Amino acid sequence: MARPYRSMLYIPASKERALEKARDLPADAIIFDLEDAVLPEEKSRARDILLRELAVADFGSRARIVRINGLDTAWGRDDAAAFAGNRAVDGVLVPKVGRAADLDAVAALMPQVPLWAMMETARGMLNAAGIAAHRRLVGLVVGTNDLAREIGSRFRPDRLPMMAGLGTCLLAAKAEGRVVVDGVYNAFKDAAGLRAECEQGRDMGFDGKTLIHPDQLAVANEVFAPSPEEISLAARQIAAFREARARGEGVAVLDGRIVENLHVETARRILEQAEAIAGGAE
Repeated sequence: MARPYRSMLYIPASKERALEKARDLPADAIIFDLEDAVLPEEKSRARDILLRELAVADFGSRARIVRINGLDTAWGRDDAAAFAGNRAVDGVLVPKVGRAADLDAVAALMPQVPLWAMMETARGMLNAAGIAAHRRLVGLVVGTNDLAREIGSRFRPDRLPMMAGLGTCLLAAKAEGRVVVDGVYNAFKDAAGLRAECEQGRDMGFDGKTLIHPDQLAVANEVFAPSPEEISLAARQIAAFREARARGEGVAVLDGRIVENLHVETARRILEQAEAIAGGAE
């Protein structure tokens, strides 16, 4: 079963109380942030706090991903060295990846750790295909705030100015079978706005949403999970197609609609996703 990534919550590694609370939050993944969420003078301390927390804390089935500082900063290489052999880490998120060579540099310092790429620059989006094809890559995480700043776009509820970047990143990830997670929604008290953006991202094909506040978890988990109706339809499609094949027919008809092999593949993915989500909740 593929691990779900419906909700990936950023937690500042410098905030000890927030790290403790994260152990029980219903997130599919925690991004322990050593980069944007930590002040320069707190970087080394945050790294030490996180190392201690990961050594003792039980985060259950949640994926544990560390966002390190870039290798072009004063802290990036120390971050990489600190987590290179840490078995409590499920992956490292590399910020501001502009080309596949940026991942090569981190991979050389962390030979055993799965890599994730922050897609938050215009150059990164233009090189998304090469980045997604990197042999050590697990997934892409879109950084819409930094991307908007770089390209000079304005916020719109429909995110039309973002669509070129979002679509390019999404296609690159899907072409290589990578996980791809949508950017954050900044207005964490606006549940309706969050739901709308989650639904848009889900309908585009994103696997989940990065989040900045625990209150956003419930909406993301609901929207990016198969609904009961989708699960029921998937099971019925598989059964109908199986019966059709037993009769020597290549297609089935269910509820007045054609069911072909491609629909069955989608149905199986839906059931696998539902099973993985249920397994993580146990």
